Amino acid sequence: MLIVAIIIAVVIAGLSFAMSSQPETFRMERSRLINAPADRLFGLVNDFHQWQQWSPWEKIDPAMQRTFSGPASGDGSSYAWAGNRKAGEGRMVIRESQPSDRVAIDLHFLKPFKASNLTEFTFTPEASGTRVTWAMSGANTAVTRAMSLVASMDKMVGKDFERGLANLADVAEASRVTS
Repeated sequence: MLIVAIIIAVVIAGLSFAMSSQPETFRMERSRLINAPADRLFGLVNDFHQWQQWSPWEKIDPAMQRTFSGPASGDGSSYAWAGNRKAGEGRMVIRESQPSDRVAIDLHFLKPFKASNLTEFTFTPEASGTRVTWAMSGANTAVTRAMSLVASMDKMVGKDFERGLANLADVAEASRVTS
């Protein structure tokens, strides 16, 4: 019995040390060159009503409840959602909107766990289109530090960002053909 207690204590100490050695903050990002002008891409991001067309999380729960408040787009625009276990629950508020350049969003998760992060989109014109960079940063809470022992925030969310940017490209490039 004493040996089992010692092993458990060593495992707990090891996990505590591993968690405490994690950085206090995280930042992850993805970018993609999209064959569309910055103003078109900015419009798809700056208006939460448009997110249903491209967000990688919108199709997780077909019955997800969505609430929009504040201005239709830009500074102060708000989007709240409540869905199944995978979709979770939360709220986003645009804190800064610089036309065709940058959108900064305060992202607050309520379920499956509480977290507050900053999400940023930047739009950089290039010769063959616009480079869209989607970044998220925030505090490494006890929950995210524990989760990062299994998989980093980058591994957990990075593929979703890549899928979202691919969807954004599909929507923006399709509207280029029809407009």
